[in-house]
Amino acid sequence: MQKRARAADPEALDALRQTHIGRLLLSAQRNYSVRALAKLRERGHDGLTLAHTNLLAHLDVGGTRMTTLAERVGVTKQAIGGLLVELEAKAYVRREPDPADGRASVITYTAAGRDFLQDAHEVKQEIEQEYAKILTPSGFADLRRLLARLVSGASR
Repeated sequence: MQKRARAADPEALDALRQTHIGRLLLSAQRNYSVRALAKLRERGHDGLTLAHTNLLAHLDVGGTRMTTLAERVGVTKQAIGGLLVELEAKAYVRREPDPADGRASVITYTAAGRDFLQDAHEVKQEIEQEYAKILTPSGFADLRRLLARLVSGASR
C-alpha cells in the first residue's frame, strides 16, 4: 500500500485532533471524573486517585476476581494488584478466598467501600444536576438518550 503525501501543517493537524468526537467524549469523561473526585474528597475520601475510583467503579457489589477487574479496567493484573494494595491499606476493599476456586481471590468492598459507593452515588446525582443546569433538563435527557444509543449501537 502506497502512502500519499500529506501537508504537515501543525495548526491544521492540531485543530483536527481537538475537535473530533472522540476527543470531546474523552474530555467530557475526564471533566466528569475530576469533578467527581473533588466532590468525593470533600466528603472525606482523601488520598484516592482517578485510578482508584476507576477500579472501584468496576468492582461488583458482590465481589470481583482480580483478573476480571484487570480486563474491565484495561490494565495488567500487576497494575490492578498495586492499586488493590493501596485500596486495602485505605480500607476500601479486602481480598477473600474465591469459594469456586481456592487458588483465586475475590475483591470485595469493606464498610468504608460501601460508604464510598453511597457517596459516589450522591456525587453522580449532584453532577447530573449541574449538567442539567448547563444543558437544560431536556437537553441533559437528550444527551443521556443519545449517548446510550451510541453505546448500544457501537456494541453491535
